[in-house]
Amino acid sequence: MRYVFGLVCIVGLWVQQSACQEKVEWLSFEEAIEKMEKEEKKIFVDMYTDWCGWCKKMDKATFQQPHIAKYLNEYYYPVKFDAEYKEEIVFEDKTYKFIRSGRRGYHELAAELCKSLGKLSFPTTIFINEEMEVLQPIAGYIDPQKFEVIMTYFGEDHFKKTPWKKYSETYYSMTQEKQP
Repeated sequence: MRYVFGLVCIVGLWVQQSACQEKVEWLSFEEAIEKMEKEEKKIFVDMYTDWCGWCKKMDKATFQQPHIAKYLNEYYYPVKFDAEYKEEIVFEDKTYKFIRSGRRGYHELAAELCKSLGKLSFPTTIFINEEMEVLQPIAGYIDPQKFEVIMTYFGEDHFKKTPWKKYSETYYSMTQEKQP
């Protein structure tokens, strides 16, 4: 009997801890656009492909961090976007489609969001402001520490008044001062 009671308590604690673990509330592009109509917020896009190993690593190492998940959920509409998505998407009154190319292909919206990079690369993180303008696409894997600096730079509009180099160099000293 004690064994069963102990097991129930352990399972209960595990469930409670799991429920408290913050997770990114990923949306589709269409869901984020729909939410923007009700409440304006920046959009964060994690552009990936199913075959991308660095995309999977970023999912596990960066997006599983509770403080990152909480921040993304609070300051952005976080979008998980497969660059090889097959369905049409209407964005800014234009319809984007999947384009077959070789054995795979790409979605026209993925190319549009990354046009300032000049190529598609995976993973790519993309920050979009409330006016639906791409602020910055960033190609490649980003570790949790660097991602934290980048997401706050755009999330709190520091990019409007502070150059990236200065902000990134002073970020950790600024966050240390905020802690009691």
